[in-house]
Amino acid sequence: MTERSLVHVIDDEESVRRGTSYFLNTLGYAVRTWESGVRFLKDVRHVETGCILLDIGMSKMNGLEVQEELNKRGMTMPVIVLTGHGDIAVAVKAMKAGAVDFLEKPFETDALEDAIRRAFERLAAEKNVIERAADAEVVLGALSEREREVLEGLAQGHPNKTIAYHLGISPRTVEVHRANIMIKLRARSLSDALRIAFAAGMGEHRV
Repeated sequence: MTERSLVHVIDDEESVRRGTSYFLNTLGYAVRTWESGVRFLKDVRHVETGCILLDIGMSKMNGLEVQEELNKRGMTMPVIVLTGHGDIAVAVKAMKAGAVDFLEKPFETDALEDAIRRAFERLAAEKNVIERAADAEVVLGALSEREREVLEGLAQGHPNKTIAYHLGISPRTVEVHRANIMIKLRARSLSDALRIAFAAGMGEHRV
């Protein structure tokens, strides 16, 4: 491959960073190592997106604290945590916070390879969702403000009469707006229009 997927290895043990980097390089991954979570968080806004291999038992700031801070900042890079033997409670907490997997040290190389593969699958899926949302926003830009309001009502599962009541217009006017929405979105059916709406984040509070 011309552009290698990047793995950020965050561990305060140099031997772990060195050994893990060597192994990942042999698998074809690019690797960037970090000696602490503090340092990674300092630069995280400027680093290349990739998978994060995060040691739980670091000094200064442990892995769970780093993961929590990443979540607070809205960073969505997939995380695999490395735990000490028997740290099941810690591993469960990391998984609940969104970690792809946890591996006990010393970890098996097959398990690491599998976890990283799944992490990049998650990253690709997330990127696809973001791209679809961006595309949907462009398409929805063709709608008037009132047409967007009608589409929002449809995305929330409301019938024409309910949408008409909320917007202070007649059901017949809602029907006209629906027809215009279908034309502008080039939608062959209501489900086509709703897929575009949902991709753009509309209808999130639908009942």
